[in-house]
Amino acid sequence: MTEKSKIAEEMKTMEYEPLLPAEMSLIKWSISLGIGLLVFFYFLSQYLFPGGH
Repeated sequence: MTEKSKIAEEMKTMEYEPLLPAEMSLIKWSISLGIGLLVFFYFLSQYLFPGGH
């Protein structure tokens, strides 16, 4: 068997595991932080380099 077929078979036999509340919280925090930092750095670049945009 090839490596891909072994992985595919293993994934078919795996049970569904829902995310834990702590994992969901970490996902939400990281997405919020990422979007917030994008907005912050965009406005910071507008302020520091006004002619570049």
